[in-house]
Amino acid sequence: MNTTLTNETRHEPSVHLAQHPKPVRRVGLADRAALHLGVALIKWGRRPSPAPAYERRANRLERALSRQARDARISADMQKAALNYALLNRLR
Repeated sequence: MNTTLTNETRHEPSVHLAQHPKPVRRVGLADRAALHLGVALIKWGRRPSPAPAYERRANRLERALSRQARDARISADMQKAALNYALLNRLR
């Protein structure tokens, strides 16, 4: 292995790294509009779809049946309370 020791100092490279920074690339108006349109289309495509008509009819029917059952229970409870009240008045 051949090595030479010298007193010479090392010189910096002559190419300076900080000469001129690269110019900033701007996005054009058409590109910006296309980007916004693409994002809007993706959002629009991912929106929840409305329920089909047959599902809305089924939900409406279920709500009507549950309302009828609730009204029947309330009516039965009222009749039961009236009967209990009448029986209590007879016992007195």
